[in-house]
Parts: sequence; structure tokens; C-alpha cells
Amino acid sequence: MPLQFGIDILLKNEPNWKKDRIGMLTNDAAKTNKGIISRLALKEAGFNLMKIFSPEHGIKTIGADGAFMKDDMDEITGLPIISLYGEKFMPSENDLADIDIMLFDMPDAGTRFYTYLWSMTYWIEAAAKYQKQVIILDRPNPLGGSIPMSEGPMLDDTLTSFIGRFNIPIKHQCTLGELAKYFNNLQGWNANINVINCEGWNREQLFYDWNLQWAKPSPALQNIEANILYPGLCFFEATNLSVGRGTKYSFEWIGAKWINIPAMLMACQTILRADIIIESISLPLTVNGVITETKGIRLKVIEPLYYDAVLNGLLLIKMVKDIHPRDFKWMPYPTTANPSGENHLSLLLGIPHAESIFDLPLQQWLQKMGVLLRVDEWRTLIEPYLIYK
Repeated sequence: MPLQFGIDILLKNEPNWKKDRIGMLTNDAAKTNKGIISRLALKEAGFNLMKIFSPEHGIKTIGADGAFMKDDMDEITGLPIISLYGEKFMPSENDLADIDIMLFDMPDAGTRFYTYLWSMTYWIEAAAKYQKQVIILDRPNPLGGSIPMSEGPMLDDTLTSFIGRFNIPIKHQCTLGELAKYFNNLQGWNANINVINCEGWNREQLFYDWNLQWAKPSPALQNIEANILYPGLCFFEATNLSVGRGTKYSFEWIGAKWINIPAMLMACQTILRADIIIESISLPLTVNGVITETKGIRLKVIEPLYYDAVLNGLLLIKMVKDIHPRDFKWMPYPTTANPSGENHLSLLLGIPHAESIFDLPLQQWLQKMGVLLRVDEWRTLIEPYLIYK
């Protein structure tokens, strides 16, 4: 049976709320399995859309990472767009005064620090607060749903932020519909929530098995290969290396003008050869307005279904740091949600003083990471909320 998203299931039905006043949190990456943008498909099917809300990267999914997004008008529906990644993360009472149904449809990247998940939690919290019905149109996780492939660390409660609002693993292996049910109960919101499940998906299937064209959820995740590496390579944002943003290999590549390519290739070949294929590629990066050819390595995952993205990404940072003790530096990463950009590695990783762990000798570092990345409790916590088997 072909994969059908929640939006496809909804369009086949005539819900009793079709003519109610609908506000929708969505973006251009949310499409039907035929490739039609969800909100356009709903409008053409006669759903009474009144207002559109948009997340980070804006309605067109082209805004820069962490950039402030303004309110706008939607070219597709002609409706006003209220940004939930600008002045506020949660819709206000006034925003929802003329709305009966709060509809949510967005793809996810399967990673705790990908912000669409947290926009959804504010959406649900607002629905509870202002007593609106909230409907989640579910989609599969592109990284699959195998819970044993979850990777931590879990989130320390002193490090809550918009890249980790509540305590889940970094690689959670759930759909947003499952996490919606989990947080609605765990946070005691008790919103009137309905998840419209997708059909034709099982937990062992990654995006490769969907037989659909990739829709970029944000500018840097240009393909599924980048999405698979993303849970590990995103940590490089907290360093003075580049992940190739703005090039065709964003989140498939790491580099810097000072990187020792032969030493990195040798280290990777020794330690990571069972997981990734590595090649040396220079990319044209724009630095202070000047395009500079920058040395780096491109990574290709050998077996995506069994790839430990978080562990391998952190291991790459450890190798770079140890091989380049004078050149490697931790860096701030300013965003709308964290204007100073400070403490970025700890916020991403979810553990306090994360940078200090990388000062440990490799063997001790591996032992420490082995403990931090294990999330045996996650299966027990999430099991009651899993929709798909």
C-alpha cells in the first residue's frame, strides 16, 4: 500500500469541522503524497482556512537558520501569516480568537534540536490554554521509527531551550503525532487533541522506503543523506568548522582552511570505516563576503538504518579537536531563540559543561559517551504513546 500522510487521510474524509474556522501551522515542505502543498490542497477541497502560522525558516522554508521571521501574507492562499519564530513562539489569545480548529502539518527531521517539534508543543499548549481543538496531521519520521536506534543524551532540565524544550533523546525515533500525545499527557495540558495517523508505514522504514520525492524541510537539509548525518554533524555548529551551509553538500561535509586532510582521512579510516565512506572535497564557502575554497571531508553513510549518527558526529569532533589542538575552537552560535549564541554545545547535547568532556583522553571519552548516549528508559516512557507498530 502506498504511503499516505495524515493530510492524505484527511482529504479522503469529510470531517464535521471542515467548515469551522481553521488556523494552520505549516510550511511549503508539508505536502500530500502527490506533492501538492497541504494548505493549497485543503483550500481547494473546501476546508475553511482562516489564518496561517509559520515556524522557523518561514512559510517557504527558505529563511536562514535561526533567523527572525516576520509576519507576512501567504501567496498560495491569500491568507495572513503569523510567524511563530519571531516576536513569539506561541500564538496569542488574540491570534486564536477567530479560530475554532488548530491544524498542524509539518515534516520533521527526527532530531530533538530540530525546532518544528517545539513549535508543535507551543501549538498544543496554546490549544489547551485557549480551549481550542487541535488536530495533528501525522507524518513518518525520515530516520525511521526503530526505538532501539534512539540515541541520547536525554535533556538535563537545566538546559531547556527552543532546541530542546522537554526531556527526550536527541534521536527520538518517533513521529510528531506520537510526541504530541506524549507531551500533551506528560505536561498535563490535556488539550483536546486528535492525531490523524499516516497509513502504509512501519517503524523499520526510512525515507528511502517511502518512494516519494524529498521535500526540503529547511534550506540545509537538501536530501535524505544530509538528514541522516544531521543528528551528529549539527554539533559542529558549536565549533569553528563549517558544515557546508550554502553549498550542495550542507550537513554532508565538514571543513576548515586549517584542517589536516591526510590525518583526518587516516583517523576516519581507522575508527569509522564500518559506518561511513569519506572523501576529500573542497567547497566554495562565503566568509565575510568573500568566496574561499575551503578544505574538508564529505561523509557518506554505508547503512542508514543502523547508523549511530549522534555517536559518530561527536567522535568526529573529538578527532578534529585532538588532531588540531591549536586550531580547533568552540564558538557561539547566535539565533533568534538564543541571541548570544553562548552554551550552544550544551544546549544541543543536553548536558551541562559539554565542552569539558572533550578534554578527556579518547578511551575515557568513549566510556563517558557510552553512558550518556544510552537511553534504555526511553522505550518504557514512550511505549504507551506509539501509534505505529
